[in-house]
Amino acid sequence: MSILSEIWSRATEQLPAPDQSVVWVTAAVALAIVCFRPTWRLSRHVVTIAHEGAHAVAALVTGRRLSGIRLHSDTSGLTLSYGKPRGFGMILTALAGYVGPGLVGLGAAFMLRQGYGVGLLWLLILVLALMLLQIRNWFGLLSILVSAVVLVGVSWYASTEWQLAVAYLVTWFLLIGAPRPVLELQAQRRRGKARTSDADMLAGLTPFPGLFWVGVFLVVTVGALVLGSWWIGLWSIETLPRL
Repeated sequence: MSILSEIWSRATEQLPAPDQSVVWVTAAVALAIVCFRPTWRLSRHVVTIAHEGAHAVAALVTGRRLSGIRLHSDTSGLTLSYGKPRGFGMILTALAGYVGPGLVGLGAAFMLRQGYGVGLLWLLILVLALMLLQIRNWFGLLSILVSAVVLVGVSWYASTEWQLAVAYLVTWFLLIGAPRPVLELQAQRRRGKARTSDADMLAGLTPFPGLFWVGVFLVVTVGALVLGSWWIGLWSIETLPRL
């Protein structure tokens, strides 16, 4: 069997859900990573990759010409695209960034719900490979390569149990981590910083103020966390208290 055939076989295999303890432990680990400042400072690069990737996808979907992606060591990033300076395409491109990590996490949760945890890892590797073609700086290249190498190592060499655990951990990290940059953005805006943020850009493109768009970012990311945690199986409607 060729390598590509082996990868396809692993990626398309539908696996049973792991023990509930795996769901809870990976959720707890992801929460600790997001809440603990030193680990968040490092892992936030993953959120930035999802953020800038979402900008890029939105630009391409709306017919804009993608020029390149830059990822910086301070966890900021920049996605350049060309097209009409106003209108739906520009609005969607600006909107996609902060909601991107949560929506990617939600898509990952859906794949886990369907039993494609290993397939999720290979799909993420494919996405990183495609992003690599658009990276325009050395730190961005390093960030993408390190992320891809880790995922390839897990997907190829680890046992199925560990692969599923990593898939759940990545999903939880995206879901739990997505709202934090939104809160950090608003904190910067209160201090008079981040005047060129996505929220302020949207304020210039629409009749709504920047604070409105920060609220939209927060609603979408928190909503993705709630729905994603349900799909993964952390809670169910039946377990909710009845009024």
